Amino acid sequence: MVKLTYIFYLMGALFAGTAVLNARDRRWSAAGFWAILAAPFLFGDLILASVKAGSQGPAQAMGVGVLALGVLASRARAPASDLDQQRAAAREANAARLGNWLFIPALAIVAFTIAILRGASYLHWGSVALIDQSTVGQIGLIALGLGSTLALILALIVTRTRPIHGLGEARRLLDVLGWAAVLPITLATLGSVFDKAGVGTAIAELASMVIPADSRFACVLAYTLGMVVLTAIMGNAFAAFPVMTGGIGLPLLVIRHGADPATLGALGMLTGYCGTLLTPLAANFNIVPARLLELRDPYGVIRAQWPTALAMIVANVVLMNLFVFG
Repeated sequence: MVKLTYIFYLMGALFAGTAVLNARDRRWSAAGFWAILAAPFLFGDLILASVKAGSQGPAQAMGVGVLALGVLASRARAPASDLDQQRAAAREANAARLGNWLFIPALAIVAFTIAILRGASYLHWGSVALIDQSTVGQIGLIALGLGSTLALILALIVTRTRPIHGLGEARRLLDVLGWAAVLPITLATLGSVFDKAGVGTAIAELASMVIPADSRFACVLAYTLGMVVLTAIMGNAFAAFPVMTGGIGLPLLVIRHGADPATLGALGMLTGYCGTLLTPLAANFNIVPARLLELRDPYGVIRAQWPTALAMIVANVVLMNLFVFG
C-alpha cells in the first residue's frame, strides 16, 4: 500500500541527492542546506516517535537545523560556472531537437494525478487497497506524488536520458530557487501557530477598540484589508484566513451582522489572494517564476500584478457588501 510517508521519503531522497551533487562540486553551503532539509522528510516519523516517548533531543536538533537553514539560505546559491554554461547550451540543443514533445511530461503530471485520484478506490490487490485512503486529504497528495514520479519516468523515455540526469536537473532547479523553494512549506505552518498563540483573539480585541463594530461596512473593510495585509506579511492566504476569520469574520460579521459563513469564507480567501499578488513572501508565485524565467528584475512579477490586485480588492469589498448579508 502506498502511503503519504513514502512520498515524503521520495522528497527526502531528492533533497539528499541534491546535497550529494552539490558536495561533489564543492558547493558546501548548498549541500548543507539541502541535507538539513532532507532530514525531516527521511526521519520525520522517528523524530515524532521520540518526542512522544518523552525525548526532546531530536526535536531540539531540528530546531537548530531550522536556524542553520536561515544562515545557509543567503550562501546556498553559487555563481554559474563554465560547466553550468556548457550544460545550458546542451539543454538548449536538446530542446530544439525535441520541440513540443517536451510538453508531454509536464502535462502528464496533471493527467496521471487526476487518473490516480479518481481511480484510487478501484486500485486493489486482492482485498488490499494499493493506495492508502484512511486519512482524509492525503489521497490528493499521494496522487500528486505518484503522478509526478510517473511523469518523470515518461520524461526519461521521451528525452532518452539516464535517471541521473533527472536528479541533475532537479538539483539545478532547486539551486536556482534556493530558499524560495522552502518558504511555502514554512509559511504554511504559520496559520496554526498564530491561532494557537491567540493572535485571532488579540485581533478581535483590537478591532473592537478601533473600528465601529455597529457599522457593517467598517467591519467588511477591516476584514478585507486585514486579509490583504496579513497575507502580504505571512505570504500565504491559508495562514492569514484562520487568524482574520477568527478575529473579525466570525465575531463581527457572522455573529453580529448575520453574514453567510460560506460566502464570507469564499470572498475572504479571494481577498487574501490579492495580498499574495503583492508580496515577495509568496515566493512560489512571485519569486520562483522570476528566477525560473531569469528576469532581470526579481520583483518584475509583482510590478506587473499590483494594479490587478488593487482592482480586485475594491471589487471584493463591493461584492462582500452585496452578497454576504443575504
